[in-house]
Amino acid sequence: MIDWPLAGLLPHAGDMILIEQILSFDDEQIHTRLTVRPDGLFSRPDGSLPAWVGIELMAQSVAAFAGCRARKRGEDVELGFLLGSRKFECNVESFPAGTELTIHGIRSLEDDNGMGVFECHIDAPGIHASARLNVYRPPRADEYLHEPQGVQS
Repeated sequence: MIDWPLAGLLPHAGDMILIEQILSFDDEQIHTRLTVRPDGLFSRPDGSLPAWVGIELMAQSVAAFAGCRARKRGEDVELGFLLGSRKFECNVESFPAGTELTIHGIRSLEDDNGMGVFECHIDAPGIHASARLNVYRPPRADEYLHEPQGVQS
């Protein structure tokens, strides 16, 4: 189990941090978890979490992976972007309240320009989701997001 606070590893705050815990990580993969809360930000009236939120759970797990790697190396945690996903599949329409989900992300490609691909899975008893996430971490995110002054639209 990792003791670093999630808020220091993810570019999210408050209720937007959906994963609850990092179970383990190494140079190639991360395992995280979350127990579906009926009062969660994206919860349905019955307390379940729509399966499409699984993409965000996977993306936050990948972001936590990048944050853990940066912390381990003594570097600053940097901003990254989810570019898209391929082949998101889930065998349920929603994750029931109280269900403990484990999320597993495995790095399958990462280049020096900040592009990466991760194979991700969400599992719980009777539940399985999977997707391939394409991510991008710009070398200098602050410059990447900076809008030049004096530009008129």
